[in-house]
Amino acid sequence: MNPVDKSPTIIVADSTESLDELSDYLDVLSSSARLKIVKFLEKKPRDARAISHEIETSYENTKKHLDKLMSIGVIKKEAGLGSPTSKGIHPVWQYSLVPGGMEAIIRNLGLFSNTHVQIIGGEISKRLESVKSTLTQEVLGNIPAAIVLGGHDDGRIFLLRSNLVPVGRLDPERPADTIGNADVEISGTYTAVTRISKPHGRFLSKKDEWYFEDCGSTGGTVLNNAQLKSGVPTPVHDGDLLELAKGAGGARLLLIIPKITK
Repeated sequence: MNPVDKSPTIIVADSTESLDELSDYLDVLSSSARLKIVKFLEKKPRDARAISHEIETSYENTKKHLDKLMSIGVIKKEAGLGSPTSKGIHPVWQYSLVPGGMEAIIRNLGLFSNTHVQIIGGEISKRLESVKSTLTQEVLGNIPAAIVLGGHDDGRIFLLRSNLVPVGRLDPERPADTIGNADVEISGTYTAVTRISKPHGRFLSKKDEWYFEDCGSTGGTVLNNAQLKSGVPTPVHDGDLLELAKGAGGARLLLIIPKITK
């Protein structure tokens, strides 16, 4: 039996300013071409013509996509130098990802999904899930992820790349050869979270389902306001909020778990 979902539901009217802003935000991110641009800019700045070639559309359309992404603060443009030509090197506008821009998109969409926004007389909930689905496919490659909310690591994304993923606080004494690339290891500032060498808990994947197990942590673990029993794997789902020890020194993880299509 799945745990009772106790995450809050927010109901807003169509005329609210916050709804208008959310609608505009989703409009910008509803294009897979724009998400491809964001992904393309992760490694280094590019000019509009290079971006146009990458996403296989016209220069004019590319500029429109870039303007839309700049309007929500995901990318920025600065003067740079173009590729060498027979006439020399000329200055061009180069576009780059705002630091933390990708994490902010995933965080924002995840938070809105977690609060189960219901719109009176509107379709924004369906649009939200559609955009989020496109994002997880284009950017995360449909790999489940845990996003840290609040504190020193706010917005940091951990991809759950293996079937067993330890979760916990940084342990300076942990041998380097025991550190896994798929571990969810948050900074030492989350003092109420058990060190990962024990660990605080772990994610497990079984038969296309994900679970979280508290491994006897000192501060305990809360899933959507429900206290988890130590040593008992509990199913987790997309949009769930996992709290590693409540209060000061604790950490919150927002889960992004794409649906498995068969």
